[in-house]
Amino acid sequence: MSSAITDVLAAGTYRGAGAYNFNVARQNATTDNALTDTVQLSEAERVYQLHDQGQPVSQIANSLSLSVAAVNSYLEISSLR
Repeated sequence: MSSAITDVLAAGTYRGAGAYNFNVARQNATTDNALTDTVQLSEAERVYQLHDQGQPVSQIANSLSLSVAAVNSYLEISSLR
């Protein structure tokens, strides 16, 4: 098993490429009682991910039910007046 996988299983956090941190939660699957891993990104990390995929700020805001100002804040974009 790779050291990254071992670290995730031990600590529950994976440091991915770039600025992403993934929190890993172990859950029991309802169908076969096998353990499954789920990854939950923070709101800021979801904004970064969508921005890295090329989505415009307005679309990110709409997708995540955030204001454009909140998305700009996460991305450290100041509005020009």
